[in-house]
Amino acid sequence: MNRRQILATGLALPLAAPALAQSGAWPTRGSIRLIAQFPPGGLVDTVARLMAPAMSQALGQTVVVENRAGAGGVIGTDFVAKAAPDGYTFLVSHASVHVYSTATMPSLPFDPVTDFTHMGMLVEASNVLLVKGDSPYRTLDQYVTAAKTRAVRYGSSGIGSAPHLLGAMLSAEAAAPQLDHVPYRGSAPALQDLMAGVIESFIDPITTNVQMMKDGVLRALAVSTPQRLPAFPDVPTFAELGFPKLTSAQWLGLSAPKGLPAPIAERMTALIPALVTRPELRSRFEELQTLPRNPPPLGADFVNIMRQQITDWTAVARQFNIVVS
Repeated sequence: MNRRQILATGLALPLAAPALAQSGAWPTRGSIRLIAQFPPGGLVDTVARLMAPAMSQALGQTVVVENRAGAGGVIGTDFVAKAAPDGYTFLVSHASVHVYSTATMPSLPFDPVTDFTHMGMLVEASNVLLVKGDSPYRTLDQYVTAAKTRAVRYGSSGIGSAPHLLGAMLSAEAAAPQLDHVPYRGSAPALQDLMAGVIESFIDPITTNVQMMKDGVLRALAVSTPQRLPAFPDVPTFAELGFPKLTSAQWLGLSAPKGLPAPIAERMTALIPALVTRPELRSRFEELQTLPRNPPPLGADFVNIMRQQITDWTAVARQFNIVVS
């Protein structure tokens, strides 16, 4: 990525980058923090802990994952937005915050685009509608038919999350008014209540649910990818079942504070394609069904995707009056 491409993102670069960065000597001190803005065990944390060792090896410097969870990822994201742009603090940016929170929260403490240096997309995870393996709902049609006449509850990782918006769209598109949203503080407690029978269903990124799907503990009624997933050929897409608007994915990217010196931004951007295609990482991404695009969107291309998704999902949030206070 060259300097012109970085400027095309709309992000301001410092007039004079630190001499250390200009000389190409970075990194030279301490460890580099990779901020995960959600708790351990979820999508962001899982991917961050896969990426950190590879980044450490590529940079010759220790990269440490630091979880700064809270407020649906806003706290950790804001921490990075306000951190020094010195190349020692990076963020595993997440569509959950940069797109969906932007669409549903009237006032964020940062601008999701211009308060960051966005280097590129790492991977994407599709969303799945899950029920227990012994659920009476074996198909999406059975599920939405039930929700036309009686309450059928779906859990999500929180108000204004991508699963919440997808559930609202499904309720409207299927004319199933009793599909009721139950928000949780993250995916783990929602899954716990699903298994306990407190809720009937759960919409979540596929990543941390793959093994339970393979074991039959969970049954996926539909997936939000454009085509069926090779690892789960029997799981239909929402699109093929008549709900094309529910085609989406949650991306994870690599970002840093606004004003990151151009040499550092260029070096980190250039690393992304090599990192996400490393054999050991590619194997794990395939196991988790959370994959990079080929090629991964970098720099201005990544920012353009983000801007378009913010526009699209803001319209959805307004349509269903989903606002996070």
